[in-house]
Amino acid sequence: MSPDPTSEPSLAEVDLAALVPEWIDWAEAARRLEVTVAKVRTMIRDHELAAAVPSPGAGQQLPADFIVDGLPVKGLPGLLTMMHDNGYDDREIIAWLYLDQDFPGRGIDALLENRGSEVKRRAQAMAF
Repeated sequence: MSPDPTSEPSLAEVDLAALVPEWIDWAEAARRLEVTVAKVRTMIRDHELAAAVPSPGAGQQLPADFIVDGLPVKGLPGLLTMMHDNGYDDREIIAWLYLDQDFPGRGIDALLENRGSEVKRRAQAMAF
């Protein structure tokens, strides 16, 4: 059975380069967080931050929005852990955060506006 051409792409197929306005590499993330690149790697592994390859050949990068005032945006680590526990990978989570949802707006905007509980509720509902 062939895929329905009118259906929305899956989260894994979304063009992240077009979706996320600004990407930073691990070195820039380390500079903004005032930590080492090794610490950034650990933070990604521990789901405090998320990284993906935005376009072929780019290497792993992070959405710049994930770091605010020298820290991961409030609510992001808990959301990442919950979504990973529900089987989503970093690429899918980043796509979900940047796609327009019924928040109103995007999940990343809700996190940046300190409406993280709203985003977590929506993410929990996706698990069912």
